Amino acid sequence: MSGNGDAAAKAEEDSSKMRVIRVGTRKSQLARIQTDTVVAMLKALYPGLQFEIVAMSTIGDKILDTALSKIGEKSLFTKELEHALERNEVDLVVHSLKDLPTVLPPGFTIGAICKRESPYDAVVFHPKFVGKTLETLPEKSVVGTSSLRRAAQLQRKYRHLEFKSIRGNLNTRLRKLDEQQEFSAIILAVAGLQRLGWQNRVGQILHPEECMYAVGQEGGCSVPVAVHTTMKDGQLYLTGGVWSLDGSDSMQETMQAAIHIPVQHEDGPEDDPQLVGITARNIPRGAQLAAENLGISLANLLLSKGAKNILDVARQLNDAH
Repeated sequence: MSGNGDAAAKAEEDSSKMRVIRVGTRKSQLARIQTDTVVAMLKALYPGLQFEIVAMSTIGDKILDTALSKIGEKSLFTKELEHALERNEVDLVVHSLKDLPTVLPPGFTIGAICKRESPYDAVVFHPKFVGKTLETLPEKSVVGTSSLRRAAQLQRKYRHLEFKSIRGNLNTRLRKLDEQQEFSAIILAVAGLQRLGWQNRVGQILHPEECMYAVGQEGGCSVPVAVHTTMKDGQLYLTGGVWSLDGSDSMQETMQAAIHIPVQHEDGPEDDPQLVGITARNIPRGAQLAAENLGISLANLLLSKGAKNILDVARQLNDAH
């Protein structure tokens, strides 16, 4: 009897162990807020589980005196978390989609993508320039951004401004803006400002005609490539562009695809490794594949018109600076 009792106790102990899900995240305040939001959603879906948040620093968090695009590491904000997953120190990790490398490590998959908040970028102005816009800032005003994508697009539109790299988490960047006289404004993602409760600092929202967003926005820093999507009358319109670093050379194209979404359709997880574990409610597989193919077709169109040359030159210039 005691043997059975021990086995039952062990089974109970094992089942209680199973109920703790370890969630990896970066240590920054914004990353923690995003992770807390995801954990709250998971708790609502799985009230029987416990969640433990494991916070860690990444290469991108530690190297703060170098522009992101010059560090030369592809997984700046994800590598340490990937290693923790491989070593079974955490069960899942929460990232901003734009921080993920284009190709995931073997054996990894994106398990879920949360509903997108605003994909747009915002301008936060130095207190003495509140009420201004990028257009009305004085000649040679310095605007801070860690993103080549933003700088290249905005340099093209606002020739009278200078764009300089600014690093650090959002708190650090806002402090640099407010306390130092170096920057007249900085560019940050609207979603990040909203999540931190700093909507009141948004001085100007940049719409796609001024600054298109990264694939998987909120961000994407190292390559001057951007997109904008809209759905209208069953058509998905995708605009994509590439820019030279100074904004002097650019290329944009728009393509569209019909997206048919039957009413009351619901898909479960797929066996396709690109879609495994992602339940896209009310979006059938055909529509997902049509959207994916639209992106591939637009990329190929831009490449056929010379986009690679623009990006190669941008990369060489960035490496040389």
